[in-house]
Amino acid sequence: MTSTPWLAAMIAPAQDFDGAPLLRKEFTLDEGHGGVLKATLRATAFGVYEAFINGAPVGDDVLSPGWSSYEWRLRYRSYDVTSLVGPSTVVGVELGNGWYRGRLAWHGMSNLYGSELGFFGQLDIEFEDGYVQSVASDTSWQAGPSGTTFNDLYDGQTIDARRRQQGWAEPGFAPGADWTGVRELPFDADRLAEPVGPPVVRAGVVRPVEIFTSPAGKTLVDFGQNLVGWLRFTVQGAAGQAITARHAEVLENGELGTRPLRSAKATDTFLLSGGQDFFEPTKTFHGFRYAEITGWPGEPTEDDLEAVVVHSDLERIGTFECSNALVNQLHRNIVWGLRGNFLDLPTDCPQRDERLGWTGDIAVFAPTAAYLYDVKGFLQDWLLDLAAEQKEQDGLVPITVPDALKYCPQPPEFPAPESSALWSEASVWVPWALWEAYGDLGVLRNQFESMAAHSRRVEGLLSSSGLWDSGFQFGDWLDPDAAPDQPWAAKADTGVVATACMYRTARITAQAAGLLAKPDDEAYFEALAARVRASFAEHYVAADGTIRSDCTTVYALAIAFDVLATPELREFAGNRLAELVRDNGYRVSTGFAGTPFITHALTDTGHMDEAYRLLLEEGCPSWLYPVTMGATTVWERWDSMLPDGTINPGEMTSFNHYALGAVADWMHKAIGGIRPLAPGYAKVLVAPQPGDGIDWARTSLKTPHGEVRAEWRLDGGAFRLEATVPDGVAADVVLPDGERHTVGGGTHSFSAPAALAVPAGA
Repeated sequence: MTSTPWLAAMIAPAQDFDGAPLLRKEFTLDEGHGGVLKATLRATAFGVYEAFINGAPVGDDVLSPGWSSYEWRLRYRSYDVTSLVGPSTVVGVELGNGWYRGRLAWHGMSNLYGSELGFFGQLDIEFEDGYVQSVASDTSWQAGPSGTTFNDLYDGQTIDARRRQQGWAEPGFAPGADWTGVRELPFDADRLAEPVGPPVVRAGVVRPVEIFTSPAGKTLVDFGQNLVGWLRFTVQGAAGQAITARHAEVLENGELGTRPLRSAKATDTFLLSGGQDFFEPTKTFHGFRYAEITGWPGEPTEDDLEAVVVHSDLERIGTFECSNALVNQLHRNIVWGLRGNFLDLPTDCPQRDERLGWTGDIAVFAPTAAYLYDVKGFLQDWLLDLAAEQKEQDGLVPITVPDALKYCPQPPEFPAPESSALWSEASVWVPWALWEAYGDLGVLRNQFESMAAHSRRVEGLLSSSGLWDSGFQFGDWLDPDAAPDQPWAAKADTGVVATACMYRTARITAQAAGLLAKPDDEAYFEALAARVRASFAEHYVAADGTIRSDCTTVYALAIAFDVLATPELREFAGNRLAELVRDNGYRVSTGFAGTPFITHALTDTGHMDEAYRLLLEEGCPSWLYPVTMGATTVWERWDSMLPDGTINPGEMTSFNHYALGAVADWMHKAIGGIRPLAPGYAKVLVAPQPGDGIDWARTSLKTPHGEVRAEWRLDGGAFRLEATVPDGVAADVVLPDGERHTVGGGTHSFSAPAALAVPAGA
């Protein structure tokens, strides 16, 4: 939280304007203080805002201030606007509904945080003599209507170019009779928070690859990539003519496939002025590959339209490429899934009437995300919201953060909110993933209270047998063998899944306590983990090593989380897991819980061949099946689109869900061969493990200490590796035949017989 003194007030138009109201303040610079040294605008809103100084945007961000847990944290952004201020200066602001007042979740509800839009901002101008002139939002500002008559994140935006007021954010503009004053809204400035994460920005542009006519005569635009953002274009036509753009991720029977959007209209409407009009709907966003265009003057061409890609401003730090084209496309799909769903917060999907910060998805995807992009600030910011929601709910980590669902009717299949295995584990697993990736102990220090509170709360939910085996659980959500309308009906026993998750959580919490020099907490959570492990062994593991429900997910979790107490049990579990994978024809048989860990579990128990074959399988369900169907992002369901080209009949069918893409963590570590031996890659393991179907791979990672690179190929009967290590970093290099080397900074070359891989670290 910030203690910065503010002169500003939260202001709103004195009368209700439809759409996106405009606010403006015109003033002159105080004289007698020399030139302007620096001018800084700090701004936030109830809703979303776009700010201008003398008609120019103050920054590159869009949809600011984003979505946080507004009840406790309203973030503001700061802008250096020194070059924009002049002797006469106008601060202009356009507001939109955003997450604050727009629709959220699938219940049809809006205004969850408030019914009035507001702006809170302050421009501080420092002169050469040290004098500071402050211009803050107050009741001297003016308000008027904009060209936007409707805006909603789910449903789209309507812009009437005839209503635009040219020059409204520039000096000398004379507001007409449709302008009014403003009034002050109640607001506690203690809620203001400086953002930890980056802003949302226009991150790129994608041009159409094809414009064609559908069987029904509709004009469809294919951008060739499932993305998140909006269209923009310049057009000229008759005054009042309406152009509409409907968006969807896929086609079905040659037409726009809108059923997966559920109630989200995902439609933008543009009304022409009669002159040349530029349209860009910046107060909504859509998940789409295809757009259906109606009302265009004449026929649109591929030069007329562009799709603007929108997500948080993240730096790409990790890469992966290999000899298998389908695997490369899978990896690209995972990257694009992250881009589309890391729009200010980690969401489940970007297209339907949901787009919520589901905790389970990021709990398992955080290691992959932390490799591909620098997400430290992005996820730290989200974790602050998680901790705020959790503190308000007596240690309960909600299933979505920010927790919009607490304001919505509870569906009958969901009982009263309670901690949920894997989902609530985000409070522990995400900070740990950031610690391992970036080596910043401050992340654990900031989140330890949240980690411990979750662990203690779940301890209180354990049954008398010491198991987490009661209450509703999502379990191995979206097991491919579950019916489309029963995604919770997995093969894996929910108690086995939950108890295994609790063991991992207690162990991590104990390790974090040790790192933070909290010996009492360390001992407490170590003891809790030991009790949970013993209960798991007593009640879930048979004498011959069989784990209750005897399916791939339970063995994968038991191995990956090290729940099994003896090497013999671990060996049995690895052999049984490999057997189940083979018996299923190398088709995927896991859901949200098992999928991120199954290839790790196979590799770590010496079953690299099964791991490779599982990854490379192309039949449905598999990771590569969507690729063979033309997917450009990871799907929510293994069969979101059925082999006949129709959309899965389930109510939840997204074509942009990153969770199942968590396999990329294994691809980076096992195929690519880079993993940390110390937090933040202060020490590195380079140990690629080749397998049938891939002849070469290269991967790289910008660590806090410099770039690590590994490139290997099979050359005749030899395995050849080139590894690059940053100065000051030691790397253990393990070749497929088990030969080991320890190297320092520089580029190093190795060769060995092309032999079967051995488990990394063996």
